[in-house]
Amino acid sequence: MDVNHMHPLSPPNSDTFAEVLRRTRLAAIVRGPDPDAALRTVLTLAQEGVALVEVSLNTTDALGVIRRAAAEVGPGTVVGAGTVLTEEDVERAHEAGAGWMVTPALTESVAASVRAGLPVLAGALTPTEAVAARRAGADAVKLFPASLGGPAYLKALRDPFPDMPIVPVGGVDLAGAERYLAHGAVAVGVGSPLVGDAVHGGDLAALRERARRFVALCSAGTQEES
Repeated sequence: MDVNHMHPLSPPNSDTFAEVLRRTRLAAIVRGPDPDAALRTVLTLAQEGVALVEVSLNTTDALGVIRRAAAEVGPGTVVGAGTVLTEEDVERAHEAGAGWMVTPALTESVAASVRAGLPVLAGALTPTEAVAARRAGADAVKLFPASLGGPAYLKALRDPFPDMPIVPVGGVDLAGAERYLAHGAVAVGVGSPLVGDAVHGGDLAALRERARRFVALCSAGTQEES
């Protein structure tokens, strides 16, 4: 899958990664000990209209999950790699079919992703780190761990940086997602509150219901500052 900041989510019109992020406002995070369950989780999320699904590299056989998922999801979903720390991580994940990268911090993986032409969400917490992430070429800033400061911290961070695309990640549940989006987050990254026990072989019907709720919330209306 050759994304390189573009993916034909709505042929014949191709959206950039940033446009998909702004339009869908949701990135799902999949990590777990069971690769088959992780794959089923990714495919279920894709079926429910989640356009951006990240598979963390600390998932068991993460590259295998990415490879299989990238081959099986439809054109409406782009599989990415998370917990990307090194240049080797970027190379291996890209070879497996990951179309975008997510880092927990400002590491060599950010520059490596940019060199490879891959969209990257770069992890940052402080204003200095957020500015550094953007200067390094990150498409958006992954505010992590967002739970440390909550929506109020996002609002304070956006005061000096109103145009910075920020994606809160870490402890974001449905109610939190609504508050972050209201405070100007370009999107939210959601793990266990969305994925639940599906990555452990749990209920896929319940996963579908949660996915529908998150997709409906994140796709409703436009962002409003408050």
